[in-house]
Amino acid sequence: MRIMAFEAHPDDIEHFCAGTLAKYAAQGHQVAIVCLTDGGCGSPTLPKEEIARVREQEARNAAAIIGAEFFWMGYPDGFLFSSEELRLRVIEVIRQFRPHLILTLDKDNDYHPDHTMAGQVVWDTHVLMTVPNIKTGTEPCDVIPDVYFMDTPAGINFTPEFYVDITDHIDTKLAMVRCHASQETWCMDQYGVSLADNAQVQSRFRGYQAGCKYAEAFRKPRFFPQKTAREGLLP
Repeated sequence: MRIMAFEAHPDDIEHFCAGTLAKYAAQGHQVAIVCLTDGGCGSPTLPKEEIARVREQEARNAAAIIGAEFFWMGYPDGFLFSSEELRLRVIEVIRQFRPHLILTLDKDNDYHPDHTMAGQVVWDTHVLMTVPNIKTGTEPCDVIPDVYFMDTPAGINFTPEFYVDITDHIDTKLAMVRCHASQETWCMDQYGVSLADNAQVQSRFRGYQAGCKYAEAFRKPRFFPQKTAREGLLP
């Protein structure tokens, strides 16, 4: 299986679904991470261009831990807007990787405008990637991938429908989070919390809900056309 995760900023994936990606990768599935913005607002001291370079390398280092293919889009942090150009670039990157499953930020319940736009652009393009008359550099996908929205910061406004037990992969998740050393400074400066501690607490909380030690939470939006599970409604 091929799993593709979209984030607005470097470190979003690590915080909310790195354990799930690590679990898939350990099982031999192919994994990709797409970062839409350059993270240029993520420093209280460094200029945008400098912190963007730092954050891109941190994101690449984190992706390498699980052998994920990495795509850097480089849009301005804080100013991710819907446009034909953005949609076409997202369609093209999806066509290049051809995922069966896409994880992305929650377009309806997250607090950050870049997060909600990341979820929205995936939602807006997940059917269009199969349309032959929408031309990009790569041939259209053969199937519409399943889309899941990942948890929100602190789980606020988010009602999980699915949990993934990441207990065996929490160390990998935290190693990926700690690749984003620049954000430790940012998080302590802005919120007075450690990035890694924050990610671990949320994973522990979701694990408590799910009946395991550590978990990550997701919900699945419904859409047409969508395949019906063979097992039907009953377990």
